[in-house]
Amino acid sequence: MYAISLGDDAELRPLEPWHAGEFLAHLERGREFIGQYIPFGTTETDLPSARAKLQRYADMRAADTGSLHGLWLEGTLVGGVLFLNFDAATGNCEVGCWLEPAATGRGLVTRAMRVLIDWAVEQRGIHRVEWVAASANRPSLNVARRLGMTQDGVRREAHPYGGLRHDLEVWSVLAPEWRAARARAAHNDH
Repeated sequence: MYAISLGDDAELRPLEPWHAGEFLAHLERGREFIGQYIPFGTTETDLPSARAKLQRYADMRAADTGSLHGLWLEGTLVGGVLFLNFDAATGNCEVGCWLEPAATGRGLVTRAMRVLIDWAVEQRGIHRVEWVAASANRPSLNVARRLGMTQDGVRREAHPYGGLRHDLEVWSVLAPEWRAARARAAHNDH
């Protein structure tokens, strides 16, 4: 129904239950890579489970507590960005991402996340946007850095996953910091 251009033949679009077939094909291409540090997509192995995952997020969107947004590269779903724990009343939310290997290294997540954070801050009045990732997940933490987030701390061995206890890094950006960084970027573009 609508799409936001991210340049380079890439688009950010809503990722909804009717995309289940595309979503499943994408997960099949990237399951091992996507699941290195997070369980996202690991249990979606057929059309009903893929549709159920997308429906859970559609329900969260309807409840205003979260949402999924797909990344399409040259017409193919290759990953996405999401809101978790979206709480407009308190002005807090968490964001996250996932990509299949073929889509990495293009800045897609950073570009898409700028759209999401702008919307959260400017349209929804979110004050604090949080990013949580395993310390070993360097690409994810690099996105947080590129977005101008500040590391709040490390939750040591807080995430048992894949037979290991991963440290989780918590990063965030506050609305005034986000607006100031966007203003600087706009000024530098002129």
